[in-house]
Amino acid sequence: MKQIFILLLFVSVQLQAQNILPERQRAEVVDNILKDRFNNLLPKLMDDTGFDMWILISREYNEDPVLKTMLPATWLNARRRTILVFYRNKENNTIEKLAVARYNFGDNIMSAWDKEKEPNQWKRLMEIIEERKPKAIGLNYSEYFNIADGIVKTDYDAFMSYLPKRYASKVTSAEDLAIGWIETRTATEMMIYNQLITITHNIIEEAFSEKVITAGVTTTTDVVWWMRDKVRDLGLETWFHPTVDVQRTAEVKENQLYAFSDRPEEMVIMAGDLVHCDFGITYLRLNTDCQELAYVLKPNETAPPKYLVDALKEGNRVQDIFTSNFKTRKTGNEVLAVSLKAAKAEGLRPSIYTHPLGTYGHSSGTTLGMWDAQEGVPVTGDYPLHENTVYAIELNTTVTIPEWKRDIRIMLEEAGFWGEDGFRYVNGRQTKLLMIPRVKEHQGN
Repeated sequence: MKQIFILLLFVSVQLQAQNILPERQRAEVVDNILKDRFNNLLPKLMDDTGFDMWILISREYNEDPVLKTMLPATWLNARRRTILVFYRNKENNTIEKLAVARYNFGDNIMSAWDKEKEPNQWKRLMEIIEERKPKAIGLNYSEYFNIADGIVKTDYDAFMSYLPKRYASKVTSAEDLAIGWIETRTATEMMIYNQLITITHNIIEEAFSEKVITAGVTTTTDVVWWMRDKVRDLGLETWFHPTVDVQRTAEVKENQLYAFSDRPEEMVIMAGDLVHCDFGITYLRLNTDCQELAYVLKPNETAPPKYLVDALKEGNRVQDIFTSNFKTRKTGNEVLAVSLKAAKAEGLRPSIYTHPLGTYGHSSGTTLGMWDAQEGVPVTGDYPLHENTVYAIELNTTVTIPEWKRDIRIMLEEAGFWGEDGFRYVNGRQTKLLMIPRVKEHQGN
């Protein structure tokens, strides 16, 4: 516990001192987080899922997605063939972390293979298995959860060919363990997540301002590439190409309520437009995913029109209904169904397509709807909610705007955390439209 406290203190001081850490300090944070996860989170996950041995096998540039999240900070890829073995002795309350590889796997996992003594890597792996005599061996293969399907056929076939036959019946899919590793966030990671969301919000606020947008001149594509450049200049990365789009009065061309699959690529942003973005960053091996809205003021306007303010409130109401239905062990499909029913009962026109968020943008965990599957998602939507998990609360509601003679969508997305104390947004959500340009208060006589 003392080590965790020191790590929390270190991260807190660093993140308060500056928004974005230099590479060397990022590496220290990543490796310390991994140490905490290996020593404190992984034993619990293995106990919960019933595995006493978990084996991950990858080759360079063809990494298991789970193993990739375990890479030391100074490793960008696995080396040669890398095999990790985690052995949990619940009775002794120990966790062994072994690398059947020519190299130590950073400072957290030591090499357990001396090639001079045993030239065959697979035989050395079998020795480790024989020495520990596991009762349940997990391999990362899964039909429906892509991130938990990391072992390739070549490695699986080789593993099974070397494995003594008496252990074959003990090998099963580590799907639940792999998902648990990917979806579960630690206290330190949640402290970092708060900072990630702040950085994401700050970039959007600058993008949706007069610093970037000049009505009648700037295009949606201009803003997208400004965001990409901004992220690069900050020394960060995006995990997907951002989008920026506009909705406007039916009296102007390009006024259709577009489908998600045919979003307009480029439009000139005009006064009176409702501008929307979908944007996320990657930092310290975590990802954000955020959608916000801004209104472009017309001459002499000092605030967005009330009908758009009220439309945003409808979007916030759908969020409230949806997140109020979160409950541990409830499936994504169950949460989706009850939320859509409740929102429609209030006269709203919702669509919910929320996904897990974390070490991957579209991460592992339960699926809570897709934009083209509002009736529920088989299998992945049947996976239950677990505590200490993060979701991109992504949804929209359709609102009729008589003044514009058309319907619009209020599209929102924000990171939300589900824990033992219930639901909370990681670092707030949008409840007011951003304004372009910002309205400044002037003092005069």
